[in-house]
Amino acid sequence: MDIDELLKLMVEKSASDLHLTVPSPPILRIDGTLVSLPDMPPLEPTDMAKLFKQVTITKQRTAFKKEKELDFAYSVEGVARFRVNALFQRGSISLAFRRVLVDIPSIEGLGLPVILKDVILKPRGLILVTGPANSGKSTTMAAMIRHLNENASKNIITIEDPVEYLFPNNKCIIRQRDLGDDTLSFHAALVHALRHDPDVVIIGEMRDLDTISTAMTAAETGHLVVGTLHTVDAAQSIDRVIDMYPFGQQQQVRLQLSQVLEAVVSQALLPRIGGGRVAAVEIMLANNVIKRLIRDHKIFEVPPNIEMGSREGMQTLEMAMADLVKKGMVSQEDAMAKCSNPAKLNDLMYRAGATDPNASKGRMVGQGAGIR
Repeated sequence: MDIDELLKLMVEKSASDLHLTVPSPPILRIDGTLVSLPDMPPLEPTDMAKLFKQVTITKQRTAFKKEKELDFAYSVEGVARFRVNALFQRGSISLAFRRVLVDIPSIEGLGLPVILKDVILKPRGLILVTGPANSGKSTTMAAMIRHLNENASKNIITIEDPVEYLFPNNKCIIRQRDLGDDTLSFHAALVHALRHDPDVVIIGEMRDLDTISTAMTAAETGHLVVGTLHTVDAAQSIDRVIDMYPFGQQQQVRLQLSQVLEAVVSQALLPRIGGGRVAAVEIMLANNVIKRLIRDHKIFEVPPNIEMGSREGMQTLEMAMADLVKKGMVSQEDAMAKCSNPAKLNDLMYRAGATDPNASKGRMVGQGAGIR
């Protein structure tokens, strides 16, 4: 079994991921659904060892043997670039490949809210891009960086695990640091990046207190910092940042966060009617009201204030999902399945004349599945 041939097949079938694990045959994720390759035999431990050797170098295999985990990038010339994670399960190697598009997408091409163009051109502050795993955060950040690269002259440093999209120097100078090859930790890389005269720092994942603390300090001192969190919406993202600090420091952190936060962009991927997937995006802009709510420990009031800030370009996830259903891009059932507040989504649908307010599962009123 040749790994490059499997990856070519993955691209041909427009799959986002390839999973190789014992004792299953290769499995693709297509439009969010796992699809087994029926003509392929189940993988054995010896197969996995050979496949792993095909995609790694000696240094990576040594690190994997020691750490039992490995993130790295792999490219097939003329085909695609892939983000790869390796781990052990039941004593054998398991591999997951995520396809990274060669062409950097645009904000318009992804159908993202145009307000993101203004957000990424902010001169300083903290921007959080959040969502669950596999929700397209890296792709959204790439589109934002592309817009910045085309419209401003900035010194940008990215810290990624691993480097995914490869950015050319257009109007900006962009240095991309790979965790493992170019630096040993997000925190250390961030500290040293601030000595490299950056205007913008992109952090692939704000996974620990030291990184978050340094990022907020960087935002305070005049840099634009963009980082990701594995949180589902703006309110949870704010709570996550604050909760990472010891209780005695949290009030000071609320004040600091209220001063540096510029925006929280939260997203979820939904199946698109007709094939593919589409992002529903929540936008929270840190206006004076939001900043006061953060300072006063009233995060529970953030969602209704996002809804009231629609004229400024803000929207909740439920508003975004309702709009996608209205446009006929997403089915109501899929929106309900991904929504964390079905009652609110159902209410928004009802206001649009699409649902019965008494239907617990958002049953459509009238004929057809689209909003009239």
